Amino acid sequence: MEATSKNLTSYLKKYFGFDQFKGQQHEIITSLLNKEDVFVLMPTGGGKSLCYQLPALMSDGVAIIVSPLIALMKNQVDAIRGISENDGIAHVLNSSLNKSETKTVMTDIKDGVTKMLYVAPESLTKEEYIDFFKSVKISFFAIDEAHCISEWGHDFRPEYRNLKAIINKIGDAPIIALTATATPKVQEDIQKTLGMQSAKVFKDSFNRTNLFYEIRPKVDQDKQIIKFIKQNDGKSGVIYCLSRKKVEEITQLLQVNGINAIPYHAGLDAKTRSKHQDMFLMEDASVVVATIAFGMGIDKPDVRFVMHYDMPKSLESYYQETGRAGRDGGEGVCIAFYDYKDIEKLEKFLASKPVAEREVGMQLLSEVVAYAETSMSRRKFLLHYFGEEFDDKNGEGANMDDNMRNPKKMIEAKDDAVIALNVVQKTNQKLKLNDLVNVIVGKETSITKSYNLSSEDFFGIGKAKEDYYWKSILRQLIVRNLLEKEIESYGVLKITKAGKDFISKPTSFEIAEDIDFKKLLSEGSFDKEETSSAPIAFDDVLLKQLKDLRKKISKKHQIPPFAVFQDSSLDDMTMQYPTTVKELTNVFGVGEGKAQKFGKEFVDFIAQYVKDNDIIRPEDMVIKQVADKSSHKVYIIQSTDRKLNLEDVAEAKNMTMSDLLSEMESIVYQGTKLNINYYIDEVLDEDQQEEIYEFLMDADSDSMSSLLDEFGDDYDEEELRLMRIKFISEVAN
Repeated sequence: MEATSKNLTSYLKKYFGFDQFKGQQHEIITSLLNKEDVFVLMPTGGGKSLCYQLPALMSDGVAIIVSPLIALMKNQVDAIRGISENDGIAHVLNSSLNKSETKTVMTDIKDGVTKMLYVAPESLTKEEYIDFFKSVKISFFAIDEAHCISEWGHDFRPEYRNLKAIINKIGDAPIIALTATATPKVQEDIQKTLGMQSAKVFKDSFNRTNLFYEIRPKVDQDKQIIKFIKQNDGKSGVIYCLSRKKVEEITQLLQVNGINAIPYHAGLDAKTRSKHQDMFLMEDASVVVATIAFGMGIDKPDVRFVMHYDMPKSLESYYQETGRAGRDGGEGVCIAFYDYKDIEKLEKFLASKPVAEREVGMQLLSEVVAYAETSMSRRKFLLHYFGEEFDDKNGEGANMDDNMRNPKKMIEAKDDAVIALNVVQKTNQKLKLNDLVNVIVGKETSITKSYNLSSEDFFGIGKAKEDYYWKSILRQLIVRNLLEKEIESYGVLKITKAGKDFISKPTSFEIAEDIDFKKLLSEGSFDKEETSSAPIAFDDVLLKQLKDLRKKISKKHQIPPFAVFQDSSLDDMTMQYPTTVKELTNVFGVGEGKAQKFGKEFVDFIAQYVKDNDIIRPEDMVIKQVADKSSHKVYIIQSTDRKLNLEDVAEAKNMTMSDLLSEMESIVYQGTKLNINYYIDEVLDEDQQEEIYEFLMDADSDSMSSLLDEFGDDYDEEELRLMRIKFISEVAN
């Protein structure tokens, strides 16, 4: 059928009731009806489905639509049947059908009733289906969620790789490939694999101008989340976690704090999932705590915030998940909590994967780290990742992220930019970002050794500055197109023509240094600047006075200040203003033992301060913990009293050693003694113990980073954590 503007619009009205097309839909459909291959890159909510549904209804024969998710197929088939008198107009063909249902599908296709057939890629591989499709007229093939074809996509499915070979067997018909997230690398991969390099490419902007992007360090995370939700009472939101266990924990925590939250993950049965989905859509629940299983095919337009409790594994996932906010064009706040330790956990998990998968996974993770730590416009960074340019001064939504709302001090880095570009050149343009940083700061690694770089005069040329500074330089060079990532060997940095011009004639290169999250996290606090959400108020005057009081008490007891109360506990006191020892136990990191031992002077001081300054205490903001959050507390105390081996204790409770140590830390920091000398004596000799003990006695902080800086070469993290538990137990409790 020749596609004219007039008949396309009349068909659109007839089938879908719309008077006009959205974005590039008209051009896409016209190309497909004219038998051209088409590649569509369109963000979620842009109207991708219509691009193949309307031409299928207008064409002779049946359109085969490949989709990875049975639930999505079902939703789409139900929607198409809703606009037609005949249910046979759209069918699903997958493993869930019995013989007679499969026969009905084939009869409807033969009779020319079916215009759209949704199939899973696995179903297409069956010889009997291939033979059947050869015998009927195919109008075109639509490959939905086409990023599944690429190993570089965030949702790779090996069975998608064979699609081209199967399509060739069935016969010649145009292909339309559609995806909501694809980097230039993934796009190239899709087109190559499907043999559609000459396809017409349609790209919609990925810029969601109404979304506000913010990254926060993982400090007092639970408290931050509860306060944010309470300050945004009545608004719908989604909180994404990486594990089912964490989903259940956070849901429970929100519920005990009076927030109407429900969990959603693949471990729940289908009936519960469907019920929770409906509760969210019908506003019987305001917050869904979910794994990434949630959201596929969910279209709630008024989600006002999306939080990431853990950073996702790729920027594609992040973009897709944040994209569930503000679909109606209204407010959409996207907050992600970041701690590099979480990335390290994901790296450990990847280490067990095959080499190719590991390499891809590591590269995708490094992009997530770069995004989290950058001080430049997050929108510009994100859009650049998807191959789109953005003006961070005047572009639409330019002021909608934490970095642009609270810009960091800019520094001139022209000379250092030239240094970095020269190192890329002198290493023959074959290194990835982290390897280049190691060369610049003079850090020996297996890569620098294999290329024998340590003997070069440029090795260590920038060692006077920190790693994260040079990462910042290189990332900015990429975003400003002076460097580019090579598409074939993704991640390897090459100099562009603009980069070569810059070396010969440098111009101003102002940057904001990236955020050193490791430092922020080790300090146990962060600068809570005002963003789109209401700020979390700290009483700085009281905080200073409490620190002085802590110092006085620590001198009296001859112990370090952190052994009295941690910084995070003081921060919390300046928000809650506890005036009794009982109220003090609601403060973060303060248990009954600690409150009894040191609390009286603090609560008396705060009570006087509240009175003198006419302060109204925010009692409603006290965060209630889930009853006995450390469910293993009694068992651990009893086990250490009985001098049981700690590995056996961990195993008995199905915990890792790291999890057990976290539980023990929680116990001693709240003021309960644990005697683990019997175990430590087996691990460390007397001199070693004394060395660490003395360091902690004189230290300003008990953070792991300060311990690792001092002893990281001599002791592993587990040994240092054990010594810290012993120290706090003996000195502070």
